[in-house]
Amino acid sequence: MLTRLTRPQALAVCAAPAAALLATAVLAPLPFSVAQPGTTVDVLGENKGRQVITISGAEVRRTTGQLRMTTIVATSPDTRVNLPQVIDSWFRSDEAVMPRDAVYPSGGDVQEIEQFNQKQMKESQDEATRAALAYLGRENEGIDVTLELADVGGPSAGLLFSLGIVDKLDGDGSGGDLTGGRVVAGTGTIDAEGRVGAVGGVPLKTQAAKRDGATVFLVPRDECAEARAELPQGLRLVPVTTLKGAVDALVALEKGTGKVPAC
Repeated sequence: MLTRLTRPQALAVCAAPAAALLATAVLAPLPFSVAQPGTTVDVLGENKGRQVITISGAEVRRTTGQLRMTTIVATSPDTRVNLPQVIDSWFRSDEAVMPRDAVYPSGGDVQEIEQFNQKQMKESQDEATRAALAYLGRENEGIDVTLELADVGGPSAGLLFSLGIVDKLDGDGSGGDLTGGRVVAGTGTIDAEGRVGAVGGVPLKTQAAKRDGATVFLVPRDECAEARAELPQGLRLVPVTTLKGAVDALVALEKGTGKVPAC
C-alpha cells in the first residue's frame, strides 16, 4: 500500500539530498591556490651562507644598501582548496586566492612543477646576466657571473639579479651605489634585451618587502594598479619597463636629480 507523504515530510525528503549536494559543493576541491607573502633575499649579499652573485674576471665593488628580490608562498599543487578556504582568504589582506594555473602554469605533479620552476630560474639567471653585461657594454670582456639562490624557483627575480650585477660592477656609474644605502625591493622578469615583464602576486610581494625593511619597490609598469591598490604605508612604488629605466630611476632617487617615475 502506498502512503502519501505530508507536506513537511515531502520537504524533509527533498531537503536531504539538496543538503548533501550543498555540503559536497562546499567541501569539493577547487582549482585555486592560496598564496601568502614569502621570503625576500638581498641579491647583493648571502643566502643560507652562500653569496647570491659571484663575479670573476672583473673588479667587483663593495656595496652598501640592499636589493631584495621578493617571493610568494602558495599551497602546493596537490593541496585541496575548498570554498570555505577561498572565502576566508578573500577577506584577508595577508592572503590571496589565485588560479592554480597562474601559480603552477606547467601543470603536472609536484616533482615536474619543481623541475619546471628550477628550469625557469636558470633561464632567468642567464637572461639577467646577459642583460646586465649588455647594458654595461661589457658582454665581450670574459666576465663570468654565477647566480645562486637555493629553494627559489621561477623567473620573477630576473630584474633584481640584473640590478645586482650592475651595482657590483658599476654602481651608479660615478662611484656611488644604485641603492643609495637604502633597502630596495622589487620583482619582474627580464630578457636578454633588458625588457622587464609582469610576474603576478605583486600585492603580497610588497607586503614581504615592507616587512623586511624596504622603502622602495620596483614594479613592472603593467602591474602598477594592482600594486597601488594594496600598497603598504611607507613603501614607494617605482614602475619600470626596462633595466635601463630601473637603473635611471634608482640613480635619480639616489642623487635627488631628475624625475623618478611613479605609479
